[in-house]
Amino acid sequence: MDETRLRRELRDAALAHRPDHSRMLARVERGMAAPAARPPGPATRWTGRRWAAAVAVVAAAAGVVGIGGLAATTLNDRPTAPASTLPAPGPSARATATIDPGGNRWWAQSDLGLTTDTTVSGLTVELRIVRTPGVVSTGHWRTRPAEDFAVTVTEEGRELVYRWTLKPGRTVPSGAHVFAGQYNHAEGVRDASADTYTVVLTGADGGRSTLRGAFGPTRPE
Repeated sequence: MDETRLRRELRDAALAHRPDHSRMLARVERGMAAPAARPPGPATRWTGRRWAAAVAVVAAAAGVVGIGGLAATTLNDRPTAPASTLPAPGPSARATATIDPGGNRWWAQSDLGLTTDTTVSGLTVELRIVRTPGVVSTGHWRTRPAEDFAVTVTEEGRELVYRWTLKPGRTVPSGAHVFAGQYNHAEGVRDASADTYTVVLTGADGGRSTLRGAFGPTRPE
């Protein structure tokens, strides 16, 4: 069925003032299916423009005979996008990296001071000490109970890495805490400006926050 015939049938139906929804939709469906009965020939291409024209005619007729719900149903049947859920904010905390003044010309200690404002249910503290000449780990410590953390000291590329990970079921209360890595180095004043730290905190509600920073350059006393 071409557009002229479709428009004529819809217009006739509208003028008949018969607000029969089922009959109206049946007419449209029969009209759109009619090309299948034609003798073989070039197929009718329902391009975007033709389809838009047909929809416009149906909408115009709907305004007369009272089937305006047709367009609304089409819109309402569209799938609704799931509502996005924002992650919970992570615990509030602050960190300060310093070189302990108790070191000497052959040995140093890198201190990370961490202050948490709330109880933390997940915590990973990582110190990365660049392996300048002579750097070798001599130990580590923290102010929290040793049994609360799994600790590793590894060499990753050009860095000596100290990592403390809070064990499942343990917590860190609000307050000030210290994590320290100790190491020997070549004689003299070692430059710590390339040393870095990362702290990942997880709250009881699953919210996560991350702190990153660097140690300042070491200056002689």
